[in-house]
Amino acid sequence: MSIEKASMKAIELLKPGAEFNLVMTQHAMPEPSNNELLVAIEYVALNHLDARMARDGFSQWEYPHILGLDAVGTVMKAGKGVFPKAGSRVLFNANLAQKGMLKEFAVVPNHAVCELPDDIAPEVAVILPNAGMAALLAIEKLKLEEGDSLAINSAQGAVAHFAIQYAKQKGAQVFAFAQKQHHKRLRKLGADFAFDCESDNVCDQVKREIGAGGFDCMLNTPGGESFIEDLKHLRFCGRMACLNGFGHIPEDLLFEKAPNIGVVSIGGAWLANSLCAQQHLSFMGQKLLADVTSGQIKVPDIELIEFDADCVKEALASLLTSARQKRPVIKIEHK
Repeated sequence: MSIEKASMKAIELLKPGAEFNLVMTQHAMPEPSNNELLVAIEYVALNHLDARMARDGFSQWEYPHILGLDAVGTVMKAGKGVFPKAGSRVLFNANLAQKGMLKEFAVVPNHAVCELPDDIAPEVAVILPNAGMAALLAIEKLKLEEGDSLAINSAQGAVAHFAIQYAKQKGAQVFAFAQKQHHKRLRKLGADFAFDCESDNVCDQVKREIGAGGFDCMLNTPGGESFIEDLKHLRFCGRMACLNGFGHIPEDLLFEKAPNIGVVSIGGAWLANSLCAQQHLSFMGQKLLADVTSGQIKVPDIELIEFDADCVKEALASLLTSARQKRPVIKIEHK
């Protein structure tokens, strides 16, 4: 693969909005400095976070903006004594505040990447960082112990896919809330109970299984008003992990539940400019790769998508629905 190029291709979002206004553009080739790596991007995984932020925008983005947080590529250039060395295939989660990875080449800090083992396919590895790391952080913040009951809202998503499996490794009892078409898959992953989130009597189902006390722990993935509904199902002094923020908590509910709330933010490692947190991303990436390679963790199904603005637009739109079960992975071919 040659890097003797003056420019590279990228897919840019012209402005936020549900129409996902994407175009293919040309950019100057980036140049690494100090402890940075020049990486030829080969695969980019799209997440629900990519779709939501493409629709709603993000305060630190300038437009046009390049989407894509999870990427796998080959190191093309590294400074003397900088590792991983040229020729290594690496996995990483990109800086949320900067341009994303839907482009042919990128410059990334060497401390935030992890090398891929030879026995895991790169198109599989690329779906691990955002969802897998969020699941690991959520389990960490919940301080799960054997015998704890854990409820997961919107369990059809990628974060829940990993969280269910890691929670079962901790010995927790897992209750998944999702549409019925996802229940069989969630049970295969280890969920002890699957509730139909669209059912009118879901509260009665919950009380029948766990009684009136509530769950020990809850993982809230959608954020917003759903957080308040989840809080109502938490036991007194229970623990909650929240992925997408929450609004005002009514005072009486706050005092009634006295919850321990942990906010999960992969992007915070970059926004806080924390070198320690960025290195932790690399460590979690290594754990995910090892667990998948050993067979301890099953990965979601994937669907390879062409590096094309219209194809990416269609994939982003589908991520905002609850029906999509396969993770879209963009394949970038270097000719």
